[in-house]
This record gives sequence, structure tokens and C-alpha cells, in this order.
Amino acid sequence: MSLLIQLKDEMKIAMRAKDKLRLGVIRMALSAVKQAEIDHDTEATDDNIIVILTKMVKQRKESIKMFSEGGRDELAEKEAAEVVALEFFMPQPLSAEEINELISKAIAESGAASMADMGKVMAVLKPLMQGKADMGAVSGQVRASLQRSEERRVGKECRSRWS
Repeated sequence: MSLLIQLKDEMKIAMRAKDKLRLGVIRMALSAVKQAEIDHDTEATDDNIIVILTKMVKQRKESIKMFSEGGRDELAEKEAAEVVALEFFMPQPLSAEEINELISKAIAESGAASMADMGKVMAVLKPLMQGKADMGAVSGQVRASLQRSEERRVGKECRSRWS
């Protein structure tokens, strides 16, 4: 079943259940999908919808942080409930082991040897992980992996020169 159909079905369920918060979130998501269709003159695909939902979740997590820092706990709780409602439609998140494995494969596949190749690695990873992992955190892990491999390569070169 497509994600768009699932959103519409869940909207009907939320209407029947009189779940105002969930209904509002689903309507907001459907509105964002429709706006993206109009803006980009394309049909909504599951991948496009996941990108939109990911963006919505990210915005709400930033709002939660801001509201918590500002002492507005009731608004932070509302945003947290919206995140839960949106995450229902997101794909299952990847485990740390799966992320590390995908990063290793992407580095090997792209032939990345230094930090200059980070864009190549991220280009391989983004379609595989979109909506399944925090791409900001993944970027940090890729950076750390590339730095370690670069340090090992430089260390080997130095040892071979002094030998």
C-alpha cells in the first residue's frame, strides 16, 4: 500500500476516533505533500513523502528543544505527540550495526580515501538511509570513519619512510 493511501486511511480512522491531534498532524502532512506536488509538478511517491515527513519530524524536534529551553513544557509535549504521530508513517529506523555496515560498504563502494571524498559517500548513503536514520548523525560517523582511515594511511606512509 502506498504511503499516500495509508495517510488518507489513517486520517479517516482519526476522524472516526475523534483524535484531534492525530487528525491535525495527518492533515498537515497531506497538505505538505499536496504543496510539494504543486511546487515540483510531480506525483507524490513514497520516497518524496518520506522526505517531507522527515523534514516535519526534524522541525518538531527542533521546536521541542526550543520550547524546553524556554520553559514551555506544554508546547514541547504537544510537539512530541506530533512527532510520535508522524513517526508512525516513517520506515523502521536502522540499528547502529546496520548504519555502520552501510557506511563501511559505501566507503568501499565509492573508493573514498579522505575527507575530500565525503560527498561521494553521502551520495551513496542518502537514498539508502533517508527517513531511516538521522542523516546529521550519519554524516558525523562518516566523517569519523574517513578521518580514521586517513590517519591509518598517513601513519603507514610515515612508517614506510622511516623504515
